Amino acid sequence: MKKGGGRTSRIRRRKLFRCSVSRGVNESYKPEFIELKKWLKDRKFEDTNLIPACFPGTGRGLMSKTSLREGQMIISLPESCLITTDTVIRSYLGTYIAKWQPPPSPLLALCTFLVSEKHAGDQSLWKPYLEILPQAYTCPVCLEPEVVNLFPKPLKAKAEEQRARVQEFFSSSRDFFSSLQPLFSEAVESIFSYRALLWAWCTVNTRAVYVKHRQRQCFSTEPNTYALAPYLDLLNHSPEVQVKGAFNEETRCYEIRTASNCRKHEEVFICYGPHDNQRLLLEYGFVSIHNPHACVYVSEDILVKYLPTTDKQMNKKISILKDHDFIENLTFGWDGPSWRLLTALKLLCLEAEEFTCWKKVLLGEVISDTNEKTSLVIAQKICQYFIEETNAMLRKISHMKDEEVTLLNQLTLVETLWTEELKILQASAEILNSLQTPFR
Repeated sequence: MKKGGGRTSRIRRRKLFRCSVSRGVNESYKPEFIELKKWLKDRKFEDTNLIPACFPGTGRGLMSKTSLREGQMIISLPESCLITTDTVIRSYLGTYIAKWQPPPSPLLALCTFLVSEKHAGDQSLWKPYLEILPQAYTCPVCLEPEVVNLFPKPLKAKAEEQRARVQEFFSSSRDFFSSLQPLFSEAVESIFSYRALLWAWCTVNTRAVYVKHRQRQCFSTEPNTYALAPYLDLLNHSPEVQVKGAFNEETRCYEIRTASNCRKHEEVFICYGPHDNQRLLLEYGFVSIHNPHACVYVSEDILVKYLPTTDKQMNKKISILKDHDFIENLTFGWDGPSWRLLTALKLLCLEAEEFTCWKKVLLGEVISDTNEKTSLVIAQKICQYFIEETNAMLRKISHMKDEEVTLLNQLTLVETLWTEELKILQASAEILNSLQTPFR
């Protein structure tokens, strides 16, 4: 696995904050939020800045009750409100975890606790929090296979990896679940089902904040950095302004401060990181409209699709790109083809007599007008190919929405992804057209 691609790097770090101009509908009067507020107050947390509300476009989120100043603390959630591995160890599960070999992972401990507490229903001390958690998720692992088949190829491959990883997680945990039978009157197989574990896995994967814990011998060596943060995790995502969001070791609270002013009755946002839409859909189950980090990925087979098959140096060129890490993360974005994509194409478009200059290409030097022009022409062809593919996929999804009514929400999610990618490709096509003007 590549550095930075592991689960720890995917945890919500709550890096960014902004306000929305959309006014929300107050939901603080709803029974589940009244109970949550009482529960949080018993645990020494009372929010004076934010209230639950429903917003057009983003759904349930948090709305500012008053104007917020830059640098103001908007949430300071006590440690007693967090669900961490310490919470699990102090619970009835602690003894079973401590004696299980090999030691379970922190992720398994948290998932087991969530499933068990949800099963406990009214008897759970965490019921007010569990009541406001989603009952279902839209991460790819939760979507129907025919919907996943509609994903762009790079995302589809990662989605299939995700599904295999979660299935393996379940299979490898079944013996541990069996050891918990003394805690339950019902068969553990009916409690810790694949569906139940999938719900818990998605809860942790999509809602956990980053809090580093000391390594315990009763857990495996996987990073112990998860914390579920009731109420705080109602904040929705937006990719714009940075804030400070972290666990304060002195106050023993998870704290978030604003980085800009926010008007009264506006939605307050955080950001899970500078992720493109494919990453957001893979890890969190949603697509961000007008996401500045959104892009369209170019795979190796498409990269060489419009290059001459007679080029005897093609294999060597591909090898050079791979050796210098220029074969992946080649993209089209809102500002056109990425520098990496154009650089890769310039190297691939080198004439035989220019081939010895390949190092200069990787350093960003211009080799010749012909090379510059040819690479832009190929980029334009690739972009046009993607536009045609995207339009075809949108037509297919539109037809399926008429035929597969039960999959309407899932299909709409994928449709939004493709629609955003089409906008990016159309913007890139215009930019490429203008870049070619000097060569005409």
